[in-house]
Amino acid sequence: MPTARERVRAEVTAEITDAARRQLAEVGAAALSLRAVARDVGLVSSAVYRYFPSRDDLLTRLIIDGYDALGAAAEAADRPDDAPRARWLAVCRAVRSWALGHPHEYALLYGSPVPGYAAPQDTVPAAARVGVVLGRILGDAARSGVLPEGAGKQDTHVVSRETAEVLGGDHPALDDAVRVRALLAWSSVFGTLSFELFGHFVGSVEDADRYFDRAMTELASLIGL
Repeated sequence: MPTARERVRAEVTAEITDAARRQLAEVGAAALSLRAVARDVGLVSSAVYRYFPSRDDLLTRLIIDGYDALGAAAEAADRPDDAPRARWLAVCRAVRSWALGHPHEYALLYGSPVPGYAAPQDTVPAAARVGVVLGRILGDAARSGVLPEGAGKQDTHVVSRETAEVLGGDHPALDDAVRVRALLAWSSVFGTLSFELFGHFVGSVEDADRYFDRAMTELASLIGL
């Protein structure tokens, strides 16, 4: 059980990160200021620095929290007993729902880089959570015989060994061709969402819901689901 000091620290940390998210919506990640966050929560700047020594530390926390929330939404949407194609579409819809509900956090994760900030390795496990869910669907599809057996060619110079493990692991149906298509589909999910959230479909797409479902269905077919 956490001590009283640990509970207080957790509560203040939550207040600080909530205030920082409000700043994301108001001024964007590039203008995020620890001093402004301190004013928002009624603390002096020096007190905030005890929780987050720098703006970059606060950005890293927001990024990890965002990826974790998005990953949790994807994981909650996956139903292992459903057919792989239905699972893929359900997860993609859940990712879109989260993005539409948290546009400023999505922009922090997948929008323009923040000048002067480089995300540390600490963000990688959280960033991979959606990919892990999609990879599990792909692996289950291979093991259940949904995917045809591939040519078996493996080339670590195309898709890294680490990524291959995420995208279903080892199976005769999971060769380079399938993994390239799977990685293309994974990145296309976020490309489609970014176009929608950042206004690039204006004048091109009339019904965003129907377009997204059609696009995700095409991606499912691309990878053989």
